[in-house]
Amino acid sequence: MNSNTIANGILKALGILFGMAVLVYFLYLIRSVIGYVAIAGVISLIGRPIVLFLRRRLKFKNGLAVITTMLLFVGLLAGLFAMFVPLVREQGKNLSLLNVEELKGNIEDLYREVADYFEVNNIDLDLSLEKLDLFSHLNIDIIPQFLNSIGSALGTFMVGLFTVVFISFFFLKDSRLFEGGIMVLVPDRNERRVKRSIETIKNLLSRYFIGLLLQILILFVIYTIVLLVFGINNAVVIAFLCALLNLIPYIGPLIGGFLMLVLSMTSNLGEDFSSVILPTTIYVMVGFVIGQLVDNFFSQPFIFSSSVKSHPLEIFLVIIIAGLLFGALGMIIAVPAYTATKVILKEFLADNKIVRSITKDLDT
Repeated sequence: MNSNTIANGILKALGILFGMAVLVYFLYLIRSVIGYVAIAGVISLIGRPIVLFLRRRLKFKNGLAVITTMLLFVGLLAGLFAMFVPLVREQGKNLSLLNVEELKGNIEDLYREVADYFEVNNIDLDLSLEKLDLFSHLNIDIIPQFLNSIGSALGTFMVGLFTVVFISFFFLKDSRLFEGGIMVLVPDRNERRVKRSIETIKNLLSRYFIGLLLQILILFVIYTIVLLVFGINNAVVIAFLCALLNLIPYIGPLIGGFLMLVLSMTSNLGEDFSSVILPTTIYVMVGFVIGQLVDNFFSQPFIFSSSVKSHPLEIFLVIIIAGLLFGALGMIIAVPAYTATKVILKEFLADNKIVRSITKDLDT
């Protein structure tokens, strides 16, 4: 091996590294577009069974079935806005006329009630309101300014919404569009295997995302009933937010529980702590725990075993590892990514002993 060969090898390696760096930087610059395409892909997977039902059972033409499905999704999104926008507008109006001193006084009263309750029960709270001086640096006047800044982000949201709807429409209208883009990069000898893999992945992920919707719906119903029974204000909105947070495995329920705890206590602000606020909050949290037990022991195992054909323990380990490596986003995409990986491994490495072990459930 002469010096020219070594030099050429080094230059080639440097060129490859430079090309990869440019590619990564380019993908970083267009990360918002990649996000739009990913969201549109999820929507198309959820809408795919609806389109197939309209085409096969109701004999809709493909274009009409896609338009009907997209109108259904847009209608659901409009319904969510109709539920949240009046609440946000009302709260923003209240904050714009907010009496900061009165709010501070209400929070101080709530703190004193909590402190008095625990002192009566011989529990020493080392923290006191006077020593901490919690509200000396509290600047609630900034809240109305923050709400005003939301308007500047609304334009970006609308552009993103239009982009996602547009891409989703064509993904649903031409189910081979995404597949065709992948096939351009696949060698001819592997086309058949890749096509089978893509079809299996689409079927499994469609069932998975529909299962997630069912999971959220079950939690939403449970939370709504609990909050309505105990007279919590804006029960439907709170229940929806807490149920939606369950899309983030393990972390989401903790955030949802804290949110429900705080909103349950502030809903009865001004009432007696020991006779109203504390019992109501405890009952609401018991209902929250019941909802989580139903989700953990019924909804999730059913979704994982029936949709992506993976054992719950297997999914648990995958989500934990993805969370350690990539944070909350990794936990969200862990199951779809793992499912796609299993299908591809089964198609191309079916004779491998390890692959046979982890993909045996895909045959059922």
